[in-house]
Amino acid sequence: MSDQTMAAGFARAFLDYAVSEGAPRDGLLAASGLTDDDLVDQDTRIPVAAYETLIATGIQTTGDTSLLLRHVLETRLETMSIVGQIVHASTSFPHSLVQLNRYARLMADVPIRGGRDRFELKRENDAVWLLDNRPCDGTWMATEASFARFISEFRRSAPEHPFEQALEVTYAPPPHANRYPELFRVPVTFRATRNALRINPVWLDEAFDGGKDYVFGVFTRHADGLLAELAANDTVRSGVEARMLADLHEGTLSMDRIARDLGMSRQTLYRRLKDEGVTFAEVHDDLRRRMAMDYLGARKVSVGETAYLLGFSEASAFVRAFRRWTGASPTAWLSN
Repeated sequence: MSDQTMAAGFARAFLDYAVSEGAPRDGLLAASGLTDDDLVDQDTRIPVAAYETLIATGIQTTGDTSLLLRHVLETRLETMSIVGQIVHASTSFPHSLVQLNRYARLMADVPIRGGRDRFELKRENDAVWLLDNRPCDGTWMATEASFARFISEFRRSAPEHPFEQALEVTYAPPPHANRYPELFRVPVTFRATRNALRINPVWLDEAFDGGKDYVFGVFTRHADGLLAELAANDTVRSGVEARMLADLHEGTLSMDRIARDLGMSRQTLYRRLKDEGVTFAEVHDDLRRRMAMDYLGARKVSVGETAYLLGFSEASAFVRAFRRWTGASPTAWLSN
């Protein structure tokens, strides 16, 4: 499993929604390893892997692969995270996007290649596109949910100016693709070269409701405190892993580049990892091991696809590494 964490408010909201759709609450909690106490405070950090298991179990028990998408479209971000409150207290969409990128980690740890922002706006002739720079792993849940969140917030808050106009995604049509016209209500291009939502250009200039300077300041001060707490608990290893995840599929990772992204020299990174009792190569190998367990354990992708996502040039090399990690082949491990 990955060591990435996220805000408990998202898991609590999904849990309540899945239960309302017929999933057993106790079964969902047991499968995810979470308890009701873990979800009382929306700012409590929980493992991302636990949230993913919660979603997978909800989908399995309801038989509805669109469960997460419908949940996002029917719920409000401000009920799950302080970031939602900040976004709604912003002065405009571009301003809210700056805040969303600034406080994105409060929602979930999502490593982005080269330290770029998670979301960015791009003009292409007369079109304006909202790009999601989250690394593409061939799966659909996180990408469709992120764009659905933008659409949901604007449909509820400003129906007079429809936000969404077209959608491009890198993944293949999911099992519920036949529901996309009803849920997204825009043309969708699958297997595209990027994950991007074409938006109504009016939102580049349209102001949000005014008079929120005070509450904006209250919310951002609280969010800054939460970010400081996360930073205080960070290790150099966790920072290295976050940046490795974005490029894991490349196989050979540049220690120089990761050191630069972390704002230090290669020698300093080497020394600080040594102080924590690990080497760069050991961090890379252990991250591959944990992500292999995550991918295969949740039955997300095949053995061959896992090998690619972890940066192995051949499936046979991945099988050898897996035997070294577990003493068994991936196939044998899955059958246990």
